[in-house]
Amino acid sequence: MSNRRNSTKRPRHKPWAPYLKLPAFLPVPLRTRKDGWTPARQARFIALLAETACVRKAAQLLGLTRESAYRLRKHPGAGSFRAAWDTAVRGKQQPRWKFTPAEAHQLALAGPFHIALHRGRARTIWRKPDDSRLLSAVHRLDRVLGAGLPGWLDDPFAWLDVRRQIRRSV
Repeated sequence: MSNRRNSTKRPRHKPWAPYLKLPAFLPVPLRTRKDGWTPARQARFIALLAETACVRKAAQLLGLTRESAYRLRKHPGAGSFRAAWDTAVRGKQQPRWKFTPAEAHQLALAGPFHIALHRGRARTIWRKPDDSRLLSAVHRLDRVLGAGLPGWLDDPFAWLDVRRQIRRSV
């Protein structure tokens, strides 16, 4: 009789890999609302998802709904967030997310979220700007301005061309 009861129960989640590392991710760009998916809540959600492996429980612990979590996952700017979500749910390392050039500005200024796990539980959540991306942006800007400086002396409207070049490079 006890075998029948055990066979109908939902199987337990697979044990965690001892050294699972969640990939760094950028928060999904949304309008800021006090009661919505703020960047800090998105990071806590991924941490809770790594602990519980259940979208409903993780969202409920934050006071949000499962449906809004899946809407957030479908957002066009949620690529790295989806990669972190998949790693947290599956419990094994996924291929590393490659940030796009469009995300370089946000990586340089605010940086991605990092979540440190210890024995399947989130211990630390931090966000650190990417210095190498910031330096490469400064280098590109310096290159564009350096090429445009001699023309400024002769033509007073040359700065318009420099502005166009800066917008293309960023």
